[in-house]
Amino acid sequence: MTYSEPGPSTETLSVHDCWKYLRSVSTCRVALISDGTPEIFPVNYVPNYGTVIFRTGPGTKLDAVLSGGPVALEADGFNSYGTIAWSVVIKGVPEIVTGEENIQEALDGGLSPWEPGAKDTLVRVTPTEVSGRKFVIEPPTHWWPPIDPTSTPGQEAVGDRS
Repeated sequence: MTYSEPGPSTETLSVHDCWKYLRSVSTCRVALISDGTPEIFPVNYVPNYGTVIFRTGPGTKLDAVLSGGPVALEADGFNSYGTIAWSVVIKGVPEIVTGEENIQEALDGGLSPWEPGAKDTLVRVTPTEVSGRKFVIEPPTHWWPPIDPTSTPGQEAVGDRS
C-alpha cells in the first residue's frame, strides 16, 4: 500500500493548539483493546487540567479501563466555513476518577451522559502523547491522482504512467 505525503497546507499542531481544539468540541472516539480486539466508541468528554474525562457504565469500555491498558482518543472538526479541518489524538493511561471533589469538578465541567442508562463511572485519561494536525480542505479537482469515473476498481486511471 502506498501513502501520500501530507500536502503543503498540512500543519502539525503544537500541544497548546491541540488543547485549544479539544476544548472546541465535546465528542471524540475512544480506542481501546478489549479481549485482545481493538474497539472504538464515541464518547462525550471534557478537557480537565491537561487530562480528558469521559463517563461510562458497565461494559466493554469500563472493563478495558479496569484492565489497565492504554487508550487513544481522537477528536476532529473543521472551521465554520468548512475549509480547514483538524484532528487531535491523545494516547494515554486511563484511570477511574475518585474523590468527591474530583467528581464534582468533572460534573461542573458539563459532563453528562447523552444516552439513557447508568453512566456512573468517570474515566480520566492522562496523556502520554498529544498530537494533532490541521489542513486546508482541497476541492476534489486538486486531488491527485485524479479518479477516472469510467474506470472500474482494479483498473488504472486514464493517464496513469505505470
